[in-house]
Amino acid sequence: MHATLPLLIASDFPALRRAALETLQVNLGYKCNQSCLHCHVNAGPNRTEMMDRKTIEQLLAFIDGASIRTLDLTGGAPELNRHFRHFVTAARQRGLEVIDRCNLTVLFEPGQQDTARFLADNKVKIVASMPCYLKDNVDRQRGDGTFECSLQALRLLNSLGYGTAGSERRLDLVYNPQGPQLPPSQETLEQDYKQHLAQQYGIEFNQLLTLTNMPIKRFGSTLVSRGEFGSYMTLLKTAHQDDNTCSVMCRSLISVDWQGYVYDCDFNQMLDIPLQIDHRSRLHIADLTGVDLANQPIRVADHCYACTAGQGSSCGGALET
Repeated sequence: MHATLPLLIASDFPALRRAALETLQVNLGYKCNQSCLHCHVNAGPNRTEMMDRKTIEQLLAFIDGASIRTLDLTGGAPELNRHFRHFVTAARQRGLEVIDRCNLTVLFEPGQQDTARFLADNKVKIVASMPCYLKDNVDRQRGDGTFECSLQALRLLNSLGYGTAGSERRLDLVYNPQGPQLPPSQETLEQDYKQHLAQQYGIEFNQLLTLTNMPIKRFGSTLVSRGEFGSYMTLLKTAHQDDNTCSVMCRSLISVDWQGYVYDCDFNQMLDIPLQIDHRSRLHIADLTGVDLANQPIRVADHCYACTAGQGSSCGGALET
């Protein structure tokens, strides 16, 4: 059990129930070419957990029997899974929108030289990590040299039509705070990003998504070690907005881990709080074929306040813009 879980599990967060399922978010594995301070997955180069082909086929079978509109691929670096391209191609053939949550620098890893072209050819939406538009801040959070490598990747994606006016290839960037603070206004910060990246580097993108740091895994452990966990939770709870509970991502999304087990969201996955139906303690995606999840209860804990604080936060950015 993760060290912060006992601090989160006894919660007064409002009860939630599911709406219609629209998005399948799949973690293809925890291996990553980076080890970012804010990573709620504890991903890194030494992680070995990776989804196999059998589980991917089970996911495709589930998709065939469900009303899924979007396949959201995450990790680690999802591109490092050797079945990534098969999964993307199969999903696009089924008419799904596919999102690749890309850290940008992975595009220059060995064996990934043509990944950007593959994504462009399949019109995969890219949601790319870019926690700041200033070099020192990015390198401090994600490692030396990350900023310049990210700029190189963004230029490559722009050259393939990503993020440019009139293109069908969508490129969104993701911002998260450097520490235990709420993100600023998404709309205002997006204007700053666009102006700075265009003027300084000639880079274009579609939208900025602001995410609140989750008090779990690597970031949560850092808060505990610095004695800041309690004050951060107080900040999140004080800034809670009831209206944001109507739009949180878990109401229309399920999260699947690298072994195929199912959770209400990616954050519950990292805390090992599985989705439950009829008191069954752990469900695999193969168990959910033909199951209607609408109006099922969602498991909540104190970390959920990070999704409802201030302007709200989800995998699609702020809930209030």
